Amino acid sequence: MQLFDTIISLRQYVNTVRPTQKIGLVPTMGALHEGHITLIEKAKQENDVVVSSVFVNPTQFNNADDLARYPRTLQEDTRKLEAAGCDVIFAPSVEEMYPEPVTLRLNFGELETTMEGAFRPGHFNGVGIVVAKLFNIVQPDRAYFGQKDLQQVAVIRRLIRDLSFPVELIRCPTVREADGLAMSSRNRNLTSDEREQATTLFQALTLGRELLAEGYDVDRAKAAVADFINDRPHFRLEYVEIVNADTLQIASEVLAPGQTAICLAAHLGKVRLIDNLVF
Repeated sequence: MQLFDTIISLRQYVNTVRPTQKIGLVPTMGALHEGHITLIEKAKQENDVVVSSVFVNPTQFNNADDLARYPRTLQEDTRKLEAAGCDVIFAPSVEEMYPEPVTLRLNFGELETTMEGAFRPGHFNGVGIVVAKLFNIVQPDRAYFGQKDLQQVAVIRRLIRDLSFPVELIRCPTVREADGLAMSSRNRNLTSDEREQATTLFQALTLGRELLAEGYDVDRAKAAVADFINDRPHFRLEYVEIVNADTLQIASEVLAPGQTAICLAAHLGKVRLIDNLVF
């Protein structure tokens, strides 16, 4: 496995493998967990070379405290990536990725005004810029993202389409702990008591899916999910939405199999958690 921390050195490497080998890219912000490793393993199955970026991207944070608290564990991440069969790690500094302040602004339309877009203004602009930079640097054939960040997947899909990147987007299922909690780097910041309570989110999503299956309309199911979370102490709910799993447009009814998603975000103590269930 090779580690690069400059753009020019990674591009030089890519130029040596590009003519004959397929490249898979797994962008991460580090603090890796089993969910990230499944992305690496999937990429390894489908490509000759797997590149994983480890970069805490400041432009997608709209909360300075959240950026400061985000765990940074490069040595541990390197060991995990090597064990998973990753071929290349790209771990640049902020100065390497952004030698000058970014003035470019991307607008992802209605994705900017709902759910994550509404509660984290500017977030998807930062995501779009860093992913576009990674696509240009790595020139991957395929890029792998987890379903837990479902709205991010929709943003990247639009980025690829609108800017004509020759990249195939692969959406991989959410990986969960045994009790249902979606794996997330931010879970490290939960206290032991909060970690036990965090399963409330998956329970709420499961309740919503069951109610819709029983014939509840969308508004009643959303209200029941919100009540379930709000009745638990220490949670501060931001949103619950039922949407089209591909377009992220608000759904007025249950769609075809695999096309409906319940999405939510809530604060538990100082940690903001998101999750979704596609069914």
